[in-house]
Amino acid sequence: MMTTQKASITFVVNPISGTHSKDEIPALIASGLDKERFEYDIVFTEYAGHAAEIARTCAEQGADICVAVGGDGTVNEVARSLVHTQTALGIVPCGSGNGLARHLCLPMDSKKAIDIINHAQIEDFDYGIINGLPFFCTCGMGFDAFISLKFAEAGKRGPITYVENVLKEGLKYKPETYLVEDETGTHRYKAFLIACANAAQYGNNAYIAPGASMKDGVMDVIIMEPFDVLDAPTIALDLFSKTLTQNSKIKTFRAKSIHVHRSEPGAIHYDGDPIMTDADIDVVMQPSGIRIVVNPDAIEDNSQPNPMLNAFSDFFNNINNVREDIARRHRRIQALNKLMLKKLSKL
Repeated sequence: MMTTQKASITFVVNPISGTHSKDEIPALIASGLDKERFEYDIVFTEYAGHAAEIARTCAEQGADICVAVGGDGTVNEVARSLVHTQTALGIVPCGSGNGLARHLCLPMDSKKAIDIINHAQIEDFDYGIINGLPFFCTCGMGFDAFISLKFAEAGKRGPITYVENVLKEGLKYKPETYLVEDETGTHRYKAFLIACANAAQYGNNAYIAPGASMKDGVMDVIIMEPFDVLDAPTIALDLFSKTLTQNSKIKTFRAKSIHVHRSEPGAIHYDGDPIMTDADIDVVMQPSGIRIVVNPDAIEDNSQPNPMLNAFSDFFNNINNVREDIARRHRRIQALNKLMLKKLSKL
C-alpha cells in the first residue's frame, strides 16, 4: 500500500508583535491545520533576527512552507530567508499593519488564515532590494521613513495613529531634493518622500500605490511633492480611499531599478522598518523571487475605492474654494482634521 508523504510546515511565532497575545496560536494550529496532509512544528522567536534564522534553517532543510505568525517585521524576516528557495512563505497576520497580507487578501482572522494554509496554493511573486535589504511591500525615504519612525514610536497602533502622524508631522517636515536615475535618465525632484512599492499598501489599508502588482517585475515609484496645511487632509484621506495617484501633489512612474542621490545620509525604511543609510540609495526588483501561499478565492488587491472615504476625499478637495480666507484657514483646517479623524474612527 502506497503512502503519501506529508508536507512539512514550520510556524514562526513572534510573541510580541501587534497588540494581541499569541498564547492561543498553538491551539488554533492544532485544531485548524489538516494533519492528514501536514506535519508541523511551532517555534517562538526570542530576539530580533531570530525569525530570519529559523526560516533560513527551514529552507536549508527543505521545508515545504515556513509561516510567519506576526506583523510586517516578522513577515520580512521570514521572507528574506526564503527568497530564491523552494520553501514557500505562509502568513498568519497578527501585527498592526499587515501590509503584505492585506495586499494578498489574506484573512486577518488567525483561524481563517490557518485554513488558507490548508489549501497550500503557492504562487511566485516579485520582491525588491533597497541598499542590500529585501522588502516585499514597500520601501522609501524622506517623510516616508520619518513616518515609519513615528509610527514605530506611537503607543497607540492602527490607522488613526497613522493619520494623526501624517497630519501633525507632515506640515513641519522639510522636503529634500533628490536626483533619481531610472531607465529613462536622471530627473531632479523636490519631494517630501519617495516610496517604492511592490505591493499596493503600507498596511492598515493605507494605499500608497493602488495599482501596484507583485507579478509585473517592476516597482511603482511614488514621489510626493511638498504640500501645505490645506493639502494635508486630502493626502491623508487619499491614502485610505485608494485615490492617492490622482492627487496633484503625487507623481508616479514604474521602473525595474532606480538610483537615488540626496544631499546627505538619512533614514530609509524597508517594509516599515526604519534604518539610517548613506546619501546614495539603490532599489532593484527581483522578479518571481519568492514563493507565497495565497488565498485561492482572492486576487491581488486592486479593488475599487471605498465610496464613503472617496466622498470625504472629494469634500476635502473642495476646501481650496476657501483659500482666500487666510485669516481663518488654520482654525478651519484644525476643525476639519478633528472631523475627519472622528469619521474615520467610526469606519
